[in-house]
Amino acid sequence: MSGPLTGVKVLEIAGIGPGPFCGMLLADMGADVLRVDRLQANDLGLPVPPKFDIMSRGRRSIALDLKQPAAIQTVLELAARADALIEGFRPGVTERLGLGPDECLARNPRLVYGRITGWGQDGPLAQAAGHDINYIALSGALHAIGRKGEAPTPPLNLVGDFGGGGMLLAFGIACALFEARASGKGQVIDAAMSEGAAALMAMFYGRMAAGHWRDQRGVNILDTGAPWYEVYETADAKHVAIGSIEARFYAELLERLGLDPAALPGQFDFARWPELRTAFAAAFKSKTRDAWCREMEGSDVCFAPVLSLAEAPQHAHNRARGAFVDIDGVTQPAPAPRYSRTPGAIARGAPRRGEGGAQALADWGFSQAEIDGMSARGALLRED
Repeated sequence: MSGPLTGVKVLEIAGIGPGPFCGMLLADMGADVLRVDRLQANDLGLPVPPKFDIMSRGRRSIALDLKQPAAIQTVLELAARADALIEGFRPGVTERLGLGPDECLARNPRLVYGRITGWGQDGPLAQAAGHDINYIALSGALHAIGRKGEAPTPPLNLVGDFGGGGMLLAFGIACALFEARASGKGQVIDAAMSEGAAALMAMFYGRMAAGHWRDQRGVNILDTGAPWYEVYETADAKHVAIGSIEARFYAELLERLGLDPAALPGQFDFARWPELRTAFAAAFKSKTRDAWCREMEGSDVCFAPVLSLAEAPQHAHNRARGAFVDIDGVTQPAPAPRYSRTPGAIARGAPRRGEGGAQALADWGFSQAEIDGMSARGALLRED
């Protein structure tokens, strides 16, 4: 193992979306993440072979039948040995299973019990079903994303599930683990994706309160309202992105586009932004994306080509940085962020249900007799 979380044991109750993403982040940083899978396949998203399940990398797995008291006992014994636990059920589910915070913290007062839900553990919507698109809608984030005169555009499930969900929970767990070192006490983390998405919108709420942001789509500096913070089509039907906000960056943009500032509206002449957009669009349409890369990439224009998922790993900068790695023939993002002394690493690919479970139990302090007993009672699937 490698990374700043080496030695930290995390018990992950299998879920979808933000929970696995949180587990991936922790595993990438060296935590020993043991996932509790169900004995049988379930409806947790679209199933893919383990090698393609990138968010499940770095784990080992035990498969338990949580309808059996022996399996519940196993999870409680694991919680007693863990530093942190991740669960993403609706509020009250782990309590009904006998695996709630009270039961786990009674076994292990230092345990950090991380809970990730869409709406939080209480409130009028706590028991309602939802997905990323619903959580970011309630936070104000979805309303703000899109072009003027068009409906809001869902930004994949990056804002709710991952940025405002899994990453928020990973941050919460790291903070609680740090605090537990001093206090000797664990605690429960209530991470709600709707609130995480709202936290990501902090700057925009501040700017709106100051009168510098209009509560409309596509009319502000960062939401495609400004023609100098925009995506443009090139001659070969590809796209480039520019973010020339600062005056000197904007001046360089005009120079490299071959446009005369005296013949154009001012950068912040909001009423004449459509004229600027038309001029920029015509200029970018005159050359291919690669030609514009040769002209602008590496300059202070604040420029980048819009790359596809297939293209991004091949870009020279990403290759030089090792931003993507190949695991079992699958190209995927490398662990981030980077550390000078304790770099993160991908310990292994995603496990099959039960893969590595027996060895993980042994590493966590279970005797061979205990492991054999769980298997004999049918509460544990082993695929070692």
